[in-house]
Amino acid sequence: MQLHNFDIDRFLRDYWQKKPLLIRNPWAAWTNPLAPDELAGLACEEDVESRLIERTGDNWALDHGPFAAERFSTLGDTPWTLLVQAVDHHVPDVAALIDPFRFVPNWRIDDVMVSYASDQGGVGPHFDQYDVFLLQGLGKRRWRVGPLCDETSILLPHDDLRLLATFEASDEWVLEPGDILYVPPGYAHDGIAVGDDCMTYSIGFRAPSQSELIEGWCDHLVDTIQCDDRYADPDLHVQDNPGEISPDALARLHGMMTQKLLDAQGFARWFGEYNSSRKYAEADWRPEDPVQPDDLREQLAKGAVILRNPASRFSFIRGSGDAVILFADGQSFDCCGQTATFARQICAQDHVLASPDLANEPPCLTLIAALIDQGSIAIEED
Repeated sequence: MQLHNFDIDRFLRDYWQKKPLLIRNPWAAWTNPLAPDELAGLACEEDVESRLIERTGDNWALDHGPFAAERFSTLGDTPWTLLVQAVDHHVPDVAALIDPFRFVPNWRIDDVMVSYASDQGGVGPHFDQYDVFLLQGLGKRRWRVGPLCDETSILLPHDDLRLLATFEASDEWVLEPGDILYVPPGYAHDGIAVGDDCMTYSIGFRAPSQSELIEGWCDHLVDTIQCDDRYADPDLHVQDNPGEISPDALARLHGMMTQKLLDAQGFARWFGEYNSSRKYAEADWRPEDPVQPDDLREQLAKGAVILRNPASRFSFIRGSGDAVILFADGQSFDCCGQTATFARQICAQDHVLASPDLANEPPCLTLIAALIDQGSIAIEED
């Protein structure tokens, strides 16, 4: 899939994380990739995160899945919305919707949430902390966009939903199949279905918060620091006042803290592992038995197709020369030569036609076997 008549450079310069943008049907021929019944079927599965929101007047109710199939036949005329997370992990045609938006780095991409709403259904006026492209798949939805919000914005009292207490729209559009609305972080927005069979695909992006990064990095450091790495002052001198914490002592203590915190290389490896950790671990591709080197070598020699688990997260960081550190599902792998070439390929593509030369490269065999054994990739059987 490809966006037509869409200036990516202009979008990134003028709109990305700056202001909303309506993109009228930019597809050569839009086709809705998922039927409503298929979405309802996913919402009935144990390993799929789903929610059902019903509105009666000013009252909002939220239930979490999995749902019994008969639940959807009992909803009646009350406006309701079904939301299913990470549908791209289960439906290849939905995963393909991400490809046109890969001008944003893969490490920033979260997942594709799909919603189905009855007439007048919606999730209420709210704001998100991340960028989102709202792609209308089926039916119509009226979107209203309001001002920027933050943690001081007043919310309605509700245990489960973060709905704005007041909402005043500055722009309003009705989206039809194929239309896209981009909403930057913090902008208030509210979508209401116009008629039944309203399906919207939300391509969402991740944005780690400062507190999350500090907590994760510090927890990692605490786990790796040796317990006997303690303060020492072999050059201690008698002080005028023993009650003082001297400037020298403070400088030494501060150095103990910052030495680890400012380790740029250590942070880079930690972040790659942290960021590539799976959000949903249920899509388990791990084989029952570890892959056998001889079998793998034979498959690669034939030019096997290597498939990436859609639930897995891959990224890499450049090292010196042609070396890279590959990150996959929370693990890191140091790669160079042909192994680094393969690592860059599997980060960029969801399937790779393996060069037969890889069969004769022990480091490549080791890497591919490790990725298969941890369920991040698989060899296409046919």
